[in-house]
Amino acid sequence: MATEEVNKPPSLPPYPEMIFRAIEALNSENGSNKSTISKYIESTYGNLPTGHSSLLTHHLNMMKASGELVFWKNNYMKRDPTAPPRRGRGRPPKPKGPLPPSSVLSPPKPRGRPPKDPNAPPKPPKPVQMKVSSGTGKARGRPRKFPLATTMPSPPTPSGRPRGRPPKVKTSLTEVSVQQ
Repeated sequence: MATEEVNKPPSLPPYPEMIFRAIEALNSENGSNKSTISKYIESTYGNLPTGHSSLLTHHLNMMKASGELVFWKNNYMKRDPTAPPRRGRGRPPKPKGPLPPSSVLSPPKPRGRPPKDPNAPPKPPKPVQMKVSSGTGKARGRPRKFPLATTMPSPPTPSGRPRGRPPKVKTSLTEVSVQQ
């Protein structure tokens, strides 16, 4: 039992309390960053647990999430109860007006397309109707890629020459004897 009391470190206050004391003692106008808070706690309380930096980070994040601390420009500061809340980036949400007491809220619509009913009878295919153009003789939009055979011109009659550039003529080299 005596060995347990000797090996036991002196009791430390809870981390949130140490953090608040550090911020108050440092008394910086723009708040204090994590490293200055850590240095103050180390110098004041001395014998800290081995995972001090991870414990400090965890408690700072928890206090920031709960609203006890405000994190602004990489500094932590105590929340001022009279100050308005700081606005984040982007457009602020529209204020919601009070609803009349007689109105009943319906549940919001689910996202996406509703599923098909498996018990519904199959729908008959729709008949294809030709659309009537409005006054001009041309149909709207881009012309079809392969028009009907009746409107296609007949292919040109082949002439004696083939299409394209004629092949290059290769000259054959002949051996010439030179006499002196």
